[in-house]
Amino acid sequence: MKAKKKGNLLMSLGVVCLAAAIALVVWNMHSENSANASSTEALQQLTSAIPEKEEVTVYPGLSESMETIVTNPEEIEYPDYILDPGMDMPEVNIDGWDYIGVLDIPALGLSLPVISSWSYPALNVAPCRYMGSAYMDDLIIAAHNFNCHFGQLKNLSPDSEIIFTDMDGNRFEYRVVLTETLQPTAVEEMCADEWDLTLFTCTVGGQYRVTVRCERLETAFDN
Repeated sequence: MKAKKKGNLLMSLGVVCLAAAIALVVWNMHSENSANASSTEALQQLTSAIPEKEEVTVYPGLSESMETIVTNPEEIEYPDYILDPGMDMPEVNIDGWDYIGVLDIPALGLSLPVISSWSYPALNVAPCRYMGSAYMDDLIIAAHNFNCHFGQLKNLSPDSEIIFTDMDGNRFEYRVVLTETLQPTAVEEMCADEWDLTLFTCTVGGQYRVTVRCERLETAFDN
């Protein structure tokens, strides 16, 4: 009799665990679908808001390998961030969220809006700036491990191209240098300022952080 009761109890616990697992899967699918819809809508609006820079040409007097944007044959027009790297990155508000630009990862087929400041609710909408600035070459961007966000970061190979475009239309090009796995508590290591761009997300279950380190490609403005 006791064995039968114990069996029934274990069976009931099994059913509860199965139901909880199914509920978690359904919730995760709902969260990812919602995040995909939100980021896609924001991306469309941001793309329309970002101004197009004039055609990139070779400026007479510079070496042939140095290209820059010119609006007057007589002079170079430097972007504001070159003159003041410490300036705040411009933002555009969409549906209550402030965005600083668009992140493109061609190897993963991703084009994603980036929210200015991270929070757990914000991460359910789009990737977020964790800290830093593209202008200071210390930008760190975090996102959930949804497939529509950073779920495939681990598949990036060295030399993969990554592009960040700010709300003024300035384009920053990077290449992947390495991918590493960090502990959730390794905040100081995550924020190491030796990298121009860092992207990170949680592993499944949240035990570790998949972290992609990138260096920015030089432009005429860097010379």
